Amino acid sequence: MGLGAAVAEGGSVQIHGLGLIGGSIGLGLRAAGWWVTGTDIDELRARQALRLGAVNEIGRNAHADVTFVATPAAAIPELAREALESGDGVVTDVGSVKAPICESVQHPRFVGGHPMAGSEQAGIAGARPDMFGGAVWVLTPGPATLDETYAAVRAAVAELGAEAVTMPPDRHDALVSVVSHVPHLTAAVLMRLADERTAERTVLQRLAAGGFRDMTRVAAGSSDIWLDICAANRLAICASLERLIEALEEMRDVVQRGDRETLRALLERARVARLNLPSGIPSDVDLAVLRVPVKDRPGEVARIATLATEVDVNIYDLEIAHSAEGDRGVLIMVVAADLAERLRAALAADGYQSTMRLLGI
Repeated sequence: MGLGAAVAEGGSVQIHGLGLIGGSIGLGLRAAGWWVTGTDIDELRARQALRLGAVNEIGRNAHADVTFVATPAAAIPELAREALESGDGVVTDVGSVKAPICESVQHPRFVGGHPMAGSEQAGIAGARPDMFGGAVWVLTPGPATLDETYAAVRAAVAELGAEAVTMPPDRHDALVSVVSHVPHLTAAVLMRLADERTAERTVLQRLAAGGFRDMTRVAAGSSDIWLDICAANRLAICASLERLIEALEEMRDVVQRGDRETLRALLERARVARLNLPSGIPSDVDLAVLRVPVKDRPGEVARIATLATEVDVNIYDLEIAHSAEGDRGVLIMVVAADLAERLRAALAADGYQSTMRLLGI
């Protein structure tokens, strides 16, 4: 059994930062049988987390299997380095900008992370154990990250019900600017436009039904967090904003000239894309097991997981089996049966040989 699977069977976790995300991690892992220790700069919030059951105890556990740093982004690098220096477990974070953090914290026992989940509620009061169920949790291992580190964090993420997706930090920042950062800023602009019409504010509030409320829900998030995000991911956000402005100008021109066919094509393309957004793992999917011999060297597992992301194959489960000879191991992955050959082909093109069998056969 690989290290990741072993940790997941009733381990210990340290959480620094007991707000919405940190509290939800604590509630979720406690429900899965983990022992959770937590700290927070706000003593009242820490005590509230204890009362709500997000932690078993307040304090530091230097021997925790996994440490989550769930503080504002600016504080993450220092706390992550402190956890690595004072403890012997693996360390990860939940910051929504990855490149600056991963550049600052390069260590064999660290892997960057970002859960793509949240709530319009702020703080520990909004935490819930199922926050990450079915959500994507991005992992961004660096060149120094050990395979055992990646596997251990991935196992903890799986315990929370999330789907781990692996990619380089800079690619994460570029993509998340499109699907998270710019949508938040756009929602803020829409709310400002509505709020500027002071003479009609009451009427606008009554007319703001489901569609407008859904589009602008994220604007209710913490302003302080978004100040840090915009500072850390400025280049990617500005590039995505430029593309959004171009697309809005294109839409304006189409509407202005009354071009019904082009408008229909634009709306239809958007409709189809929206319908095709992933909605979770199908319960009736057939599974296959891939076994991939790998060299016992840092980064092999992360490289293969990143390759799977690039060819759009989800890894449902992952385990590392070490060879008795010591210089080789076998990576065991569970994937959808109908996508297994796609992943095998990508692995072969990158120099990895693999074997496959259908699960249950």
